[in-house]
Amino acid sequence: MIETEGKPGPIIDTGGKVIGEHRGIQYYTVGQRKGLGIASAEPRYVIEIDPVKNAVIVGGKNDIYRDGCTASNLNWIATARLDAQMPVQAKIRSAHQEAPALISPQDNGNVRVKFDEPQMAITPGQAIVFYDGDTVVGGGIIEQVIKQEKELADGVSSRRM
Repeated sequence: MIETEGKPGPIIDTGGKVIGEHRGIQYYTVGQRKGLGIASAEPRYVIEIDPVKNAVIVGGKNDIYRDGCTASNLNWIATARLDAQMPVQAKIRSAHQEAPALISPQDNGNVRVKFDEPQMAITPGQAIVFYDGDTVVGGGIIEQVIKQEKELADGVSSRRM
């Protein structure tokens, strides 16, 4: 259990301003729009949960789109392992539409996933599945979320919650 679970904490906007208080981070999920308990002229979405700071970060709809992620705990079905980049269709949750992506092996055994188009609410801890047509190539657990293409080169990303 995360030490901050069940403890109220700040709701922070993308500019770093505290705009409210949450009742405990376990009650929120990336992409959530309703039940935030904050007033705003435009809809606000949970874009990140920071358990270290016990904070819920919110932004506009465009802020919940991300270019990619890394995945760990991989299970390969149609291949023994991933040795080189591979174009796939990636699905980040059961109700999500598959999206074109390029997967690349990392030295630590994880996979970097770069989507052709930014995807809504990629969430650490959720499953990701890779397809080649109707064939399941494999899948794993979303470990880190890549906020922008530039971050792939810089190595900066959201950490798994």
